[in-house]
Amino acid sequence: MHITVTFRHMESSEPLKQYAEEKTRRIEKYLEEPIEVHWVLSVEKIRHIAEATVVAKNISINAREETQDMYSAIDLAIDKLEKQVRRHKEKVKNHKHTENVKEAFISTATETEKTPRVVKIENMFAKPMTLEEATLQMEVSKRNFLVYTDSATSTINVLYRRDDGNFGLIETRTK
Repeated sequence: MHITVTFRHMESSEPLKQYAEEKTRRIEKYLEEPIEVHWVLSVEKIRHIAEATVVAKNISINAREETQDMYSAIDLAIDKLEKQVRRHKEKVKNHKHTENVKEAFISTATETEKTPRVVKIENMFAKPMTLEEATLQMEVSKRNFLVYTDSATSTINVLYRRDDGNFGLIETRTK
């Protein structure tokens, strides 16, 4: 398990780092190696924020907690992560057969071809909204893109954040 801890708007603290690493070990038993965990611990006025991202085989999960104490924020974030990981493990256990079929298909496909492969799949729901609503959603979101259904045309659109800070729009059309 590889754990990194980043401190934002606060001094680096070895006891906090060790505490986060120690608590992170709780989820190790649920996941397959290699496991990457990244903690971001930050302070904004009186809010102590603990964010954790876990990336392991077939899973990527996030948890974010705000409290008035960093140790309790870490505890609550770990509880969230553990709950999500347990739920994922149960889902995998229930769908083990289909997972083996997928892995067999992917392995034979990658052996025959040396093409790029899909390493992460995210399921998203394209909510119906206007361009203005999508822009507002992007401003409050930390994501770099938003997939939505244009409520006026009923087409799927993608709004993305450009490097210059503005937004770009991809409109889909059928022939």
